[in-house]
Parts: sequence; structure tokens; C-alpha cells
Amino acid sequence: MTRPDRIVVGISGATGVVYGIRMLQALRACGVQTHLVLSRAARLTLAHECDLSVRDVLDLADVHYQPEDVGAAIASGSFRTRGMVVAPCSVKTLAQVAAGTCDTLLARACDVTLKERRRLVLMVREVPLTLTHLRNMTTVTENGGIIAPPVPAFYTRPAGVVDIVDQTVGRVLDLFDLDTGAFPRWGTDAGPVIRQRSLEWEGSGQPV
Repeated sequence: MTRPDRIVVGISGATGVVYGIRMLQALRACGVQTHLVLSRAARLTLAHECDLSVRDVLDLADVHYQPEDVGAAIASGSFRTRGMVVAPCSVKTLAQVAAGTCDTLLARACDVTLKERRRLVLMVREVPLTLTHLRNMTTVTENGGIIAPPVPAFYTRPAGVVDIVDQTVGRVLDLFDLDTGAFPRWGTDAGPVIRQRSLEWEGSGQPV
């Protein structure tokens, strides 16, 4: 059987809803089908952080589900996907995944991803972290999940928030073997290679 080219995207109520929005946009640009769960708390966060409506965000996905629909396709392991990313992931969702609590579709879809040994990436958004948060991260990691907090890289010389978000989203999608082409890479577009080019220009007497 060939693996269907689709990814489940969860957006929880943590601050940083822009990560989920850009994730959906990037996956569409990559030609990957998206199945979205927008939690009730995420809908509240959206109103505070973004000018998009709930309908606007839902329309970015190929398929979307109600947060209480635990009978949805993505609640079953027989529904095949590349995996799932939660962007952003609240510590409440993290705790549910660590404990295996499946009382919402978001938590159930994460649990299904783990039990089917598919890639699960949680973009945990919280600071500072308690010992409970760290232990939950350890549990998820031991179960095969990946904790990928949205930590910016500044070697890319970001010009603004969009550049920072795109770099983080791109690095997460690297974990699914997807290249967005939307951010500079160290050693290719940034870092040592750029420095070497500058030295070559300096040696040639041309303006750098």
C-alpha cells in the first residue's frame, strides 16, 4: 500500500495560532492534503491574535472536523496519514497526550498517531516550564512523539514575524520530509556559505 499524502493538523488554545495557520498554508503549497482540528480554546485565541475568522482558518484545510467529533475519520488508526502536528500545542493538550486521555478529537487523533507509530510533532508553547510539563514531554517522547517548541533561529536574519514563523514551520515540516523552500538554511543560504561568498567578493575588489 502507498501512504496517502495527508497530514492531520491540530490547533490548540495556546498562544501562537499563527503557527497553525502558516502550517496549513505551507502544506497546501506542498500539495499535501490537510485534516484540521481547531479546538474550542483555539477559536478564542484566534479572536485575540489574528484578523482571520474561524471560517477563514477552516477553509485553509482540505477537511475539518468539530472538536467533539470523536467518531471522525482521524479518530481511527485505519485512516492512514503521514502523521500529525499540533501547532501550537498547549500544556493541557500535552498533558492529555502524555496521559492517553482521549475525551476530545484533538487528543484522540494524537493518541491514534502514536499508537500507529506515525510521526507526531507537538509545538509546545509555554514558558517557563514546570516539572510536570517536562515530565509530560518526556513521556510523549518515550512514546515516539517529537516535542518541537517554536524556538526562533536568528542566523536567518529575519526581517519580521513572518520570517520567524516560516522558519519554525519549515523546520517542523522537515520532520515529515517536506521542504517548504520558505526559509534560509545554514550552510546553504546562511552562515558559512554566505561568509565565504563575502570573502570572495572582498578578495576580488568588488563591492560586497
